[in-house]
Amino acid sequence: MANSGLLGTAQAPVSVLDERSRRVFQEIVDTYVEKGEPVGSRTVSRRLELGLSPATIRNVMSDLEDAGLLHAPHTSAGRVPTEAGLRLFVDGFLQLGELSAEERESIEAELSESDLSVNELLEEATRGLSGLSQCAGLVVSPKRDRPLRHIEFVPVAPGQAMVIMVNDDGIVENRMIDVPLGLPQSALAGAADFLSARIRGRTLAQARDDIEREMEHERSQLDALTAKVIRSGLAMQAGDGGSLILKGHSHLLDDVTAVADLERIRHLFDVLETKDAMVNMLKAAGEGEGVQIFIGSENSLFGDAGCSTIIAPFKNAEKRIVGAIGVIGPTRLNYARIIPMVDYTARLVGRLLWNKSERDSA
Repeated sequence: MANSGLLGTAQAPVSVLDERSRRVFQEIVDTYVEKGEPVGSRTVSRRLELGLSPATIRNVMSDLEDAGLLHAPHTSAGRVPTEAGLRLFVDGFLQLGELSAEERESIEAELSESDLSVNELLEEATRGLSGLSQCAGLVVSPKRDRPLRHIEFVPVAPGQAMVIMVNDDGIVENRMIDVPLGLPQSALAGAADFLSARIRGRTLAQARDDIEREMEHERSQLDALTAKVIRSGLAMQAGDGGSLILKGHSHLLDDVTAVADLERIRHLFDVLETKDAMVNMLKAAGEGEGVQIFIGSENSLFGDAGCSTIIAPFKNAEKRIVGAIGVIGPTRLNYARIIPMVDYTARLVGRLLWNKSERDSA
């Protein structure tokens, strides 16, 4: 399951291991995360420098295997952690690292341009997180069909206007509509005033029927051009509940060495294209505070691919979750480095989206 807080309370009983078993287990996981290969007793003996013979370490490894924390993927003597072992490691042993100044600056630099649209901001955040983590980066974009608090029409070209909508999460969305050529600014302003007064606290879909009935009733009092703009605004497609942006697909193929593994990754790509992926990722991010970590089959959506998911929500000024960002990678992720990276990016995205909504609605 996911963790609460940045890491949360350990769910696996670390206390069942004695000190020697803990040291051997942690060394095996650290080496596996670093090299991605089964770890043998001689390697552990050399790296631990505890004076334990390879034979003694093999006995400890055998006990850890009996406990379901290690397994031998091949006939060799090397062992790798199981999903249960990785969960124990993350919950009970992991010491989170600190982002370097360079990493913070890199994340911030990707998102520093003030004129980025919401989608551009989210795409840049996903791309930057993918590059730093060397995993596939993903973001669930904010739900679009939220109650609105403001709408505005801005002329951008002959026959075109931009509709600026601010929802109750403070998220600003821009869409283009066609308008009559030579349309005066007064018609755009009139349409904005008419709609803003009637949509507050409702979605366009919820307000559409009432507004159309009122327009019919007040036909003689509405300027014809203003009425056309209002109808163009009402005709915009309602939001679909958000979308999933994925960057860095190729990172998921870096460790693939077998045809079966490749097929599992291909299946993962197919799953990521479905709406269920978006819904489940947003649900996963909202299951607790802070970063959520799903190792292998703990995430039923992606478990068959043998991947881990680290994801964190980003929130609006009212602390309501409006989206989520994270990474998908092999189970041997460098959790200590990537968890704070995801956490920092999610917090930064939430802050930038709120700042952007304040500027755009000012």
